Amino acid sequence: MHLNSEQKKEVFAKYGASNTDTGSPESQIALFSLRIKHLTAHLQKNRKDHSSTRALKKLVGKRRALLDYLIKKDISRYRAIIAKEELGIRK
Repeated sequence: MHLNSEQKKEVFAKYGASNTDTGSPESQIALFSLRIKHLTAHLQKNRKDHSSTRALKKLVGKRRALLDYLIKKDISRYRAIIAKEELGIRK
């Protein structure tokens, strides 16, 4: 899935501090979540696409690592990002 720069700015503005806040864990988690949703939908149609399956597993691992980082650094920010239901993240 290719997001153009306007779509990324919207994601960063919604979940980060500003539309240029690309480094915060919240904005990266949101971007990973969008890519995970897209890959999940793709894999439901194309079950034998092993390279996309591997990419999905890597993205889930990266998102999990960022969530673990947030737990250690600031539990309130972690709870805030988990509470946003449109990302589809479970504890």
